[in-house]
Formats: sequence, C-alpha cells, structure tokens
Amino acid sequence: MESEAAVNFTQAVIDLHPCYEFDYFSYKLTSSPSVICVILYFFLALLSVITICGNLLVIISIAYFKQLHTPTHSLILSLAVADLLVGIVVFPLSMAFSLSSCLFYEGLLCKVRASFDITLSTCSIMNLCCISVDRYFAVCQPLMYRTKINQRVVVVMIVVSWGISVLVGIGVIIAGLNNDKCEGLCFIDILISNTIGPTVSFYFPVIIMLCIYLKIFLVAQRQARSIQMAAKCAAAVSKMERKSTKTLATVLGVFLCCWTPSFLCITFLPFTSSPIPVPVIETLNWLTLSNSMLNPFIYAFFYQWFRSAFKIIVSGQIFQGNFANSKLS
Repeated sequence: MESEAAVNFTQAVIDLHPCYEFDYFSYKLTSSPSVICVILYFFLALLSVITICGNLLVIISIAYFKQLHTPTHSLILSLAVADLLVGIVVFPLSMAFSLSSCLFYEGLLCKVRASFDITLSTCSIMNLCCISVDRYFAVCQPLMYRTKINQRVVVVMIVVSWGISVLVGIGVIIAGLNNDKCEGLCFIDILISNTIGPTVSFYFPVIIMLCIYLKIFLVAQRQARSIQMAAKCAAAVSKMERKSTKTLATVLGVFLCCWTPSFLCITFLPFTSSPIPVPVIETLNWLTLSNSMLNPFIYAFFYQWFRSAFKIIVSGQIFQGNFANSKLS
C-alpha cells in the first residue's frame, strides 16, 4: 500500500508540468524532455527573443531620434526598459524555475525570480500611472502642460517609480526569508503577499489610472464637439494629443487584460478550499509576462513615427549617416 501511494504521489507530481520530473523528493527539469516540452520551451524562448528585440527597438528609437525626446516618450522609454529586463531576466528564470516547481519547493532562486517579477511588474504599472498623469495635463490642461510636465519632473517620476518597485521587490525577498523561519505559513507574510502587496502595487494604481482616463475621455469628448470653433493649428494639436492618449490607453487596457487574472488569482487563493490547477497557474504567469512583448507592437500599430524609426534602425540606415534630426512621419 505504501509503495502504491508513493507511486501515485510521484505520478501526480510528474503530471504537474510536462517538463519536470520527480526524483528522490526533488522536483526538477526532466533529463528526457518530451516533444510537448521541447515545443513549449521553443515557444517561450521565441517570446523572450521577440520581447528583447521589440523593446530594444523602442529604446533605441527614443534615445536616438531627437523628435522623440519628449516627456511622454521618456516615460515610454522607462516602461520599455522594464519590459526589456523582463525578457532578459524574468523569462529565462521562469523557464528554469517554473511557477509550479517553486510552489513545490521555493528555494532562493525562486525567491529571486519572484522578486524580479514583482519589481518589474510594479515598475510597469507605476510608469503607466505616470503616463496617465502626463496625458491628463496634455489633454485636460494643455496650456499648463509644458510648465507642469517637463524633463525634470519626468526624471523624478521615473526615479520614484523604480525606487518604489525595488523596495517592493526587496520586501518580497525579506518576507520569503521570514516565511522559512515559520513552522507553517506566517500570517503576516500571507497578508503582505496576498492582500497588501496586490492592493498597493496593482489595485490602487489601476483605480487611479481608470479615473484619470475617464476624466480625459470626457474632456476629449467636449473638445471634439467644439473643435470646429477652434483654429486649424489648435485642432491638429488637440487631435494629435487625443490620438496619443488613445494609444497609451490601449497600452493600459492590454496591461490590465494580461495582469488582472493573475492578481485576482493571488488575492483569492487563500480563500479557496481546493488548489488551483497547475496549468491555470502556469498560463496566468506566462500571460502576465507576454505583456512585455505586446507594447512595441502597439506602438508600431498606432504610431507612424515609430514605424519610420523602426524601419531606419532595422535597415541599418543609422550606421550610414546621422539621422538623429530626421523628421519622422
């Protein structure tokens, strides 16, 4: 009976992930991967490469072309750096130490992976929050925009966003180390991980951003109704700002679609009597990471000048002459 129970337990653990095996009470990557495992890891590696290349294009475009040296694009640059680090750091760590394996045995590298994951996701949402504030002044208070939002203010926004994110990531590591000292799960660590953490780093900023974009939408509607009364130049500027706001609101919407299911899962996990299936956990985890890949495609789809910048960079024209002052369409 005991041997049969051990076999059943081993098989149950093996079934958790197609690329892992149970060997002498350790849960590790299999030495003989199946076809499904190879296809899965090829797909994940491809996602990582696309994420790195796409965000590198965004970073090079904004850093190189002077036309893109604006407060809004500086915030987009900070967001792209966070997404680039996800592709470079979090993707490989998540492939080597999957979420299901870390649930089985949470070693130091699992804590490091979780820390980077939470740090960069918090940084992304903080940058999106700053972008929503930038869009609010650009659309709702255009006459005050240049005085309220300048490069110095943007630098402060970026430093604060990264500083808060790093502190949150360090807090996760400390909470995880304290959790190891408990016989069971520490109540305070569960409270921080499942309630306070998601509220501070996700729910509260999201509510603020949704309120800001709702205000922007209402103001844009009023501007659209009175646009025929304005001069052509002012109308063109207003139209450009509204298009930029629409694009960045799309970035926010995609972010929410990718991240909300995962945060809801984290929040309500302690209140469920039955465990969440591992395929669901793994899918939600990779859905959140895929968000870092999608932003460059959004920029390329909506922004003509990003498409022009991408074309100049990919074709190698930036190595053949000085295009920094080029007028992007």
